[in-house]
Amino acid sequence: MRIDSLSLEGFRNYERQSLIFDSGCNVIYGENAQGKTNLLEAIVYLSCGKSPRAHSDRELIGFDKERAHLLGVVESRERRFKTDITLQRGRRRKMTVNGVTAKTASALSDVLHTVFFSPEDLYLIREGAAARRRFMDGCLCQLRPRYAEALAEFHKLYEHKTRILRDSEEYPGLLATLPDFNERLCAVGAVLIYYRARFCRSLAAYAAAAHRECSGGREELELHYQTVKTVEDPLGTQKEIYEALRRHQAAHEQAEIASRLCLSGPHKDDLEVLVNGRSARQFCSQGQVRTAALALKLAEREIHKNAMGEYPIMLLDDVLSELDPRRQEYVLNRIAGGQVFITCCENDRLEALEAGKVFHIKNGEVL
Repeated sequence: MRIDSLSLEGFRNYERQSLIFDSGCNVIYGENAQGKTNLLEAIVYLSCGKSPRAHSDRELIGFDKERAHLLGVVESRERRFKTDITLQRGRRRKMTVNGVTAKTASALSDVLHTVFFSPEDLYLIREGAAARRRFMDGCLCQLRPRYAEALAEFHKLYEHKTRILRDSEEYPGLLATLPDFNERLCAVGAVLIYYRARFCRSLAAYAAAAHRECSGGREELELHYQTVKTVEDPLGTQKEIYEALRRHQAAHEQAEIASRLCLSGPHKDDLEVLVNGRSARQFCSQGQVRTAALALKLAEREIHKNAMGEYPIMLLDDVLSELDPRRQEYVLNRIAGGQVFITCCENDRLEALEAGKVFHIKNGEVL
């Protein structure tokens, strides 16, 4: 899977630009605020119809423009695709794949998959459990449609139960509805834990290998999935997980009513990250944290490849900063298989690049 060419018009700070990419490594360098990340953002948008940075499509249209146009030529599943997207202020976007209207973003995902790493992904390690749950959920929703359905239902049930508990002091009769919500939350929660545990098992194996190679064998990365205490074996059957969740729920029922908070369920799950046996969140340097976050993204890429049969496009935004020369060389030359895009600010980092293509971006133009 690769993107061979990209044409932009009125997208962010790009007036009009056409680019032809290398099938392997593509490095984009330039000073800050010149459009490097915007280029990666356009590729992500072609893959899912959604920006990893913007809240709405109108933010993607240039300040003095009424429309933005993206055209990507993609090689996927041994076929050639042209994905064409037009964004217009005050009007619905238009999307086509090989001239056929794409009614939903899933039509874009059928053609192109991307894995995007940004500086914000350091929060995967440094922030609380919610950031790591979002990472797990984002990956699994792309790979497992049933998981996406279960997650959406769980969020709705959780919100309803939270309102019931919150309002129960004023309206005690609401508590009569709790057993039904608890039963369904346990059933749906079992689906989430079932898939998360298996995803984390694969993630741990691939991430450990990537981290070991990137660090030159000096560091060992471990990942441990953490969920409800009564679930002794998260890799068990959904029925076993469901029964364990019911036991936990029953034990916390009175505490939930007293505190008016949801205390039981997989909404507090976490992914513990250790480097050389110590918590990466608490004890790792910035470079080590960046390496660990990168290893998680590379592992996600391998899991996508196993599911789809080919590598997704890897997009690495500002990943070289705060990495030592050994780790920089790994990023530039040793990420095996598939197409990779890397942005950086200084061109002196590119001396280690052995093969690929380099683009210098300034004011939304390739020099």
